[in-house]
Amino acid sequence: MALPKRRTPKAKQNSRRSHHGVNVPNLVRDPATGGMKVNHTAGGARDRKGRPIDADEA
Repeated sequence: MALPKRRTPKAKQNSRRSHHGVNVPNLVRDPATGGMKVNHTAGGARDRKGRPIDADEA
């Protein structure tokens, strides 16, 4: 039966798994709409630069 040459230390094993946790997105209040949005994003009806999108333009 095959066995590992050496047992992996707990510190090495845990540091390898350090990025396995689930992160909750950081929500902030959107001043334009008053709702919540993910931080560092444009939010509601806005383009990638944060400018409002007009429905009649598209």
